[in-house]
Amino acid sequence: MLFGSKSGGPEWLAVFLGNPGDQYENTRHNIGFVVCDELAERSRIPVQRLKHRALTNTAAIGGARVLLMKPVTYMNLSGEAAGEAARFYKIPPERVLVVCDDVSLPVGKLRIRTSGSAGGHNGLKSIIAHLGTESFPRIKVGVGEKPFRDSDLADWVLGKFSSEDRTIMEGAVRRAADAVEAYIAQGSDKAMARFN
Repeated sequence: MLFGSKSGGPEWLAVFLGNPGDQYENTRHNIGFVVCDELAERSRIPVQRLKHRALTNTAAIGGARVLLMKPVTYMNLSGEAAGEAARFYKIPPERVLVVCDDVSLPVGKLRIRTSGSAGGHNGLKSIIAHLGTESFPRIKVGVGEKPFRDSDLADWVLGKFSSEDRTIMEGAVRRAADAVEAYIAQGSDKAMARFN
């Protein structure tokens, strides 16, 4: 069998980017993990099974079997988990949906893309390297630009949201989870028309 998932296996991968460990919880860079938790809660399943270098579980979304993945490799090596699972389940890149933070978008704004460059995001860079293509869908969640041009980007993305931004992000997380469901159930055009 060349294409399609192994029988009984997932038809999609939903890869949520972040860093494992308590010190990274609820940081800007971990918004992908938070979106995963929202979807897991909706499906009433824990994403805790360690498989393919990620915490995983399979959810039914839009009539499809979707492997939810939170890589435990740290952000810069996220592609190791995504690539390994995609090869194992024979899932083509256009069905590897990645959810990550984006510093070039205003706080809470979503942007869906069906392909594109890493745009300086090390998690996306790693996934591009391991899938061997830029042609995979991604849902980017805006976390805002760093406040000062000369401030350190790593400090910014590993920092936590202000209480004001946290309120905005709570809504954004729910919308991002809705966007994952819409993308899988209705396809890219409808999801982009609704959320971009």
